[in-house]
Amino acid sequence: MIRMHSFQLISTMLVASCTVALSQQPPEPPQPPQPLPRVAPRVPMPPAVPMAALAPMPPLPPDFADLALLAFQDTRDGRDAARRARDLSRQQQDRDERYYRAGKSYLDRKEYDKAIDAFNRVTENKGSRADGAYYWRAYAQNKAGRRDDALASLTELQNNYASSRWLDDAKALQVEIRQQAGQPVSPESATDEDLKLLALQSLVNTDPERSVPMLEKLLKSSNSPRLKERALFVLAQSRSEKSRALLTEVAKGGSNPDLQIKAIEYLGVYGGRDNVQALADVYKSSNDVSVKQTILNSFMVSGNRDNLLAVAKSETNTELKVHAIRLLGNVGGQADLAQLYSNESAPEVKRAIIQGLFVAGQADKLVDLAKNEKDAGLRHQAIQQLGVMGRSKTGTALAGMYAQETDPDNKKAIISALFVQGNAAALVEIARKESDVNMKKDVVQKLSLMHSKEASDYLMELLAK
Repeated sequence: MIRMHSFQLISTMLVASCTVALSQQPPEPPQPPQPLPRVAPRVPMPPAVPMAALAPMPPLPPDFADLALLAFQDTRDGRDAARRARDLSRQQQDRDERYYRAGKSYLDRKEYDKAIDAFNRVTENKGSRADGAYYWRAYAQNKAGRRDDALASLTELQNNYASSRWLDDAKALQVEIRQQAGQPVSPESATDEDLKLLALQSLVNTDPERSVPMLEKLLKSSNSPRLKERALFVLAQSRSEKSRALLTEVAKGGSNPDLQIKAIEYLGVYGGRDNVQALADVYKSSNDVSVKQTILNSFMVSGNRDNLLAVAKSETNTELKVHAIRLLGNVGGQADLAQLYSNESAPEVKRAIIQGLFVAGQADKLVDLAKNEKDAGLRHQAIQQLGVMGRSKTGTALAGMYAQETDPDNKKAIISALFVQGNAAALVEIARKESDVNMKKDVVQKLSLMHSKEASDYLMELLAK
């Protein structure tokens, strides 16, 4: 505790001494007084002209500078409005996704009223998840005994989203509800669904050829999301060609979007050459960014470096390209990342490659970028990543970069990186040689927070001067 107070006292005294040193600069010599300018004699004003005698003045043409200023202001306001609109849209999509997932979770727990409330939040915004929310709201309403409300929800789905991929599921549910007309509707018991799941698992193991048509029928029925996802899981476990063909069909969009995403995930989890090829085919045929991102995740899960590299090289969508690059570092694509960096020009793509190199543990390449990259911002990112990689790997390299670095922000980044590593010896060496008062003050402040003998010895040395 005493040592901590002494470090803080030392830091305060050093900062104060630096401030005093700066304030003791010699003042500028006083300037001689300047003579006052001569004032022209006052000229009497002419008599006022009656208002009636004044003819209306034509409007003056606007000044070109004013027009340019207005145009600039309009452009800036337009950019700001567009950015706010994008941020608002992204926030709304995030909220819709949270409510949508919550609704499905309530369905699994058979809390149908809560599910209906959650899906209502999604349908109100009419976002990308609205058609699915209409379907699941109708499903929950039917399970809760609100058959008329369920049919109304399905009608809204058909009227508002005529091209939705949920329409086949909606028609199946509509038929089921109408067949129940005049009969009491009660929530499905958990025991019945569990029995169905056990039967599916047993059937695919004993008679896969016979089970696939039954699974396909189940996927197109109005069963719960949990049962349908379990059916996909059963298909993914089967090694039969028919099972893989049906799973691939769903992954290509042959069912609703929720099941498509699950099918893609299962293809990646169970891997294999055929599954990876199916994923590659779906990637080429899809225009949905979220579907493609899920496929890239599945490539990573299955350890498929080649397909990730192909996307990183050829993808024109920057968002997908960056996503593939970030995943590439997880599957042993270190050399590929280094090659990609030299061929790329977009800063956002290069930043993703630096992140991938960090994930892959490529300290040597990051050191090279921190020293030789011309873009100061990219050097800054490389320096930050080197600081997190640990003193034994990058401490010596970071300390050696400081004298060569010319950008003040990057010099501070090196100081912070060494501080994160607990590298007091390197910071003391920098402090001894640094002539810039502000930069030296930054180093001393970092040292005052470190529990290190090197740091405390140096601070005591400064006080003795």
